[in-house]
Amino acid sequence: MIRYYYRLARVILHLVAGLAACALFFPWAGAAWRDRTVQRWSRRLLAIAGVRVRQEGGVPALEHAMIVANHVSWLDIFVINSLHPCHFVAKSEIREWPVLGWLAEKGGTVFLARGNRRELRHIFKGMVAALQAGERVAFFPEGTTAAQGTVLPFHANLFEAAVDAGVLVQPYAVRYLDQDGGLHAAVDFTGDTTFAQSMKAVLSGPPIEARLTCLAPLQGAGAHRRELAQAAHNAVAAVLER
Repeated sequence: MIRYYYRLARVILHLVAGLAACALFFPWAGAAWRDRTVQRWSRRLLAIAGVRVRQEGGVPALEHAMIVANHVSWLDIFVINSLHPCHFVAKSEIREWPVLGWLAEKGGTVFLARGNRRELRHIFKGMVAALQAGERVAFFPEGTTAAQGTVLPFHANLFEAAVDAGVLVQPYAVRYLDQDGGLHAAVDFTGDTTFAQSMKAVLSGPPIEARLTCLAPLQGAGAHRRELAQAAHNAVAAVLER
């Protein structure tokens, strides 16, 4: 428990620093500065939590693309942002995370309520505009978290933004390993597990190695959204099944 309380205290201090940066500097900062700040802040948060991030695979991350990834934990957004800052579209439940949800919003995350078609259309238009402006936009097409080593079906709706914008879609595969190279037991965030329970498991557990695999991009222009979603799903599943 000593490890947990020590890490928790450091996380709280880091969150306070993040809140101050968002309140004092983000309203006037340019996009490049915000991205660098989000990247540094995410790296520091993960280091405090005992998470080491490693990128693997020979495919480079694209600067301009729609990013899709499997969804395992609340750590996912920060793992991806620590290497390749993105503008995320995420489920509205993430906004309810204590402090981290607010920081994610200030870092550029847009939250989508399930079943709200009007909101979906509005966010969809924003995604297309951001992609056409050359930004990197990311979302979790499973729509919820899945147990490690598995990947749920990808919802195809938001893939239409890549089709309309005529940009590439780059899948990412996210895994969390323990010191023996197996899937890390503390990271799963499924079922009735609360955010507080998940954070306690991560902060009190042994070191975690987060592995991010950038996969070959898929052509969005002229594609069908369902075929695009299935191709991205298959690429991610192939990594997780290794």
